[in-house]
Amino acid sequence: MTASDAFDLQARIARLFVYPIKSCAGVELPEALLTETGLEFDRAWMVVDEHREFVTQRELPRMVLIRPQMKYSELVLRAPGMLALHIAFDRVEQPVRVRVWDDEVAAYDMGDIAAQWFSDFLSEPGRPRRLRLVRFDPEHRRLSSMKWTGGVEALNQFADGYPLLVASEGSLAELNARLADGGHAPVGIERFRPNIVLTGIEAHDEDRLEVLHVRTGEGEARLQPVKPCARCPIPDIDPATAASSPEVGDTLRHYRADPRVDGAITFGMNCIVREGVEHLLKVGQPVAANYRFD
Repeated sequence: MTASDAFDLQARIARLFVYPIKSCAGVELPEALLTETGLEFDRAWMVVDEHREFVTQRELPRMVLIRPQMKYSELVLRAPGMLALHIAFDRVEQPVRVRVWDDEVAAYDMGDIAAQWFSDFLSEPGRPRRLRLVRFDPEHRRLSSMKWTGGVEALNQFADGYPLLVASEGSLAELNARLADGGHAPVGIERFRPNIVLTGIEAHDEDRLEVLHVRTGEGEARLQPVKPCARCPIPDIDPATAASSPEVGDTLRHYRADPRVDGAITFGMNCIVREGVEHLLKVGQPVAANYRFD
């Protein structure tokens, strides 16, 4: 019997995504470095308003049209009708305090040029916005809810609350089959903003797993699912156009109400990093896990 035979389930990493700027488009990568806070550069930057409160696609759906590209030493941002904005990975400016959900955290303002770029693109006619781009201060310790992590101190940057989000191709296929039954077009996994997409498992098996054992070139990374990801209206936003329509959320409501989060609609699992910091996750790597019974 091989080591993999000891597990209930075998899967592989099908896709990897990093979202450098919270609520802007993601970047699909063939490999990504695993850090204490999730994948390297994930949610390292965030847009804030004049009160230094975070803003997202919930209020500004056009954020999804801002498309980052990760170069060797810089982040390049493009958006319709805008010149490209270049942000060096090693650049920080003024220290500031900003708020993401209930957490006030230390960050660095990225300067007036970036602020003007985001303000220009995200303002609507007659409704100017004064926005700033900030970068998370890596010296700050922002912890996930220890109620859900079982007392484990799990760090994250500007993510909603956890280092990683894992979903599966099977879960998306189930949703798309139900959308087709309702006469709607299929959607891509990008609407759900996962970091890791698994293949080779049944729909929503990711909900029922203990620890994900990922075989890497450095050994084994261990990722622990801790909380179902409750869904806001963002999956209803088309990432290609920023137009919103309700069919995704309406379809999920028929079968994805989750008692673990008081009946909220869920898709995907929030995970924490238990082992494997500095390991390189790659598309195609095998993942093994046991089912959780509780």
